Amino acid sequence: MLFGAHESIAGGVHKAIERGKHATCDVVQIFDKSSNQWRAAPLKPEDVEQYFRLQEELGVTVAAAHAGYLINLASPNKELSEKSLLSLQEELTRCNILKTHNLVLHPGSHVGSGAEAGLRRVSENVNRLFDAVSDNQCTLALEVTAGQGSNLGHTFEQIACLIDHVDDKAHIGVCLDSCHMFAAGYPLADRGEYRATMKEFETTVGIGYLRVFHLNDCKQPLGSRRDRHEHIGKGHIRLEEFRNIVNDKRLKDIPMILETPKGEDLSEDVRNLRVLRNLVKRRRK
Repeated sequence: MLFGAHESIAGGVHKAIERGKHATCDVVQIFDKSSNQWRAAPLKPEDVEQYFRLQEELGVTVAAAHAGYLINLASPNKELSEKSLLSLQEELTRCNILKTHNLVLHPGSHVGSGAEAGLRRVSENVNRLFDAVSDNQCTLALEVTAGQGSNLGHTFEQIACLIDHVDDKAHIGVCLDSCHMFAAGYPLADRGEYRATMKEFETTVGIGYLRVFHLNDCKQPLGSRRDRHEHIGKGHIRLEEFRNIVNDKRLKDIPMILETPKGEDLSEDVRNLRVLRNLVKRRRK
């Protein structure tokens, strides 16, 4: 299994690689620009050079970038929708420069305009995005959400609907998140429940679209529809539930990324990754 965490790019994109190594990551997820700003300064050539060099030297690769939180492709407000599209276009372009394989995106919020209309706007904007970025090599991974408020993407059916209406199937994918799935009402507790949930994902969306798996415990109970991440084994998702995920052979090549709280010394990442690795069953040679 490929385990890692979301790491900060403060000081330059290459810094996330160094932090990932310190946190014992195999892979990392990053923001390729500030998550709470629309625009970003151009990538510095020296930072990009170090970014590639450190991945090779330290053996830590970038599995995904996460799109900024201001972006809402589902917004009924035309100005915000256009602003979101342009911002996401910039992020996708940066992903191509950084040769990042996946860009994780929350589908967005319909803001009271209705799920059907919101989903239509998202798929239309994604099609416009792919038309605008020529020679794109990055997969846009739609993240399953907790379903808070009017947020879209909290059911496998909604994710499938978005994929169905995107023309470029080769560059659209999915990011699952254990906290979000649990909060949205998908049980993971015992092996039977986990298998049933993943079978529903397989039937509705297709395991072949899965690109990234966020591993987060949940501060709220099953079906709460509240997105509150917690350290592994410290929330409402039991360790057995994580054991089911990390021992699923179908996921052996899927990057598994922590998005749990942390301090500057990254000791929390080290602990959480140790817990996850200890859940992996050792197979006899």
